[in-house]
Amino acid sequence: MIQDNTFYLEGNRIGILLIHGLTGTPNEVRGIARTFNQSGFSVYGVQLAGHCGNIDDLIQTKWEDWYESVCHAAKKLKASTDYFFIAGLSMGALLALKYASEHQTNGIISYAPTFKYDGWSIPLWSKLIAPIALPIVSKTSYFKHHTFDEAEPYGIHNEQLRHRIIHAMNSGNSSEAGLPGNPWFSLNELRKLSYNVRQNLNKITAPCLCLHAYDDDIAHRRNSELIYTRVSGDKKLIWLYNSYHMITIDNDRKQVIQESIQFINEYTQPIQVTNQ
Repeated sequence: MIQDNTFYLEGNRIGILLIHGLTGTPNEVRGIARTFNQSGFSVYGVQLAGHCGNIDDLIQTKWEDWYESVCHAAKKLKASTDYFFIAGLSMGALLALKYASEHQTNGIISYAPTFKYDGWSIPLWSKLIAPIALPIVSKTSYFKHHTFDEAEPYGIHNEQLRHRIIHAMNSGNSSEAGLPGNPWFSLNELRKLSYNVRQNLNKITAPCLCLHAYDDDIAHRRNSELIYTRVSGDKKLIWLYNSYHMITIDNDRKQVIQESIQFINEYTQPIQVTNQ
C-alpha cells in the first residue's frame, strides 16, 4: 500500500518544488525543506507516482507518470507563489531539468543528477551491460521483479546516518527510506528519461545551480558536467568533498542549503507592494 508523504510548508511568495530520486521518498529532501521554509520560502515536496509502496506499485508506472507528478505539483505551487524554483535529487534532478526545458521557472537546482549509474561503487559489469540488457529484460515478464540492489556505502559518507538508513530500508517500510533495490523495469524507464532530458538540455535558459559530490559513489561527477556544458542560461557548478551521492542528507548538507538559498536570493527581487 502506497503511503502519501507529500508535504507543503507554507511561507512567502517564493516557491521551491523538491523532487526525490528513483525508489526514494520525500524524506530525502524533507530536512533541507524545513530550513528553506525557516528562511521564508514556501516549499512543496512531491511524491512521485508509484513510490512509497512496494515493487509492484513502482513497476506499474513509467517515467511519464513520474513527470506528471512533477507537473501537477508545480501547477499547485505556482498558483500560490510569484517566484518558482524547481530542485531535484538524483533522478529527481532529471525530472526538474525536464520540466525546465518545457515550462517557465526562475531557476533549477540539480542535486547529484543521475543520467547514468556510473559511480565508483557500481560494478563494472553493470556499467557495460546495462545499456544493452535493460531494454530487453524490461519487456520480459520473467524479470519484472528483479532488482539491482545497492551496496556499501549506499550513497552516504556519514557512517552513523548510513546505518540508520540501511535499517529503515530493510524494515519493509519503503515510505520511510525507499526500496532497498532498483527494479530493472524502473531502471530502464530512467534510461529513457535520461535520453529525453539529454536531448533537450540546450532548451533550458533559466539559471541553473549544480551541486555534486566529487567522489559520488553512485553517479560520477561527469553527470553534472554534462548539464553545465549544455544548458544555455546562467550556470554554476559546485563540488562537495565530504559526501557521497545523497548530498541533501550527508555531511555537506549545510553547504548544500547555503548554496541553494544564496542561488534563490540571487534570482529573486523584493516584491513591490503598490499603495492604492
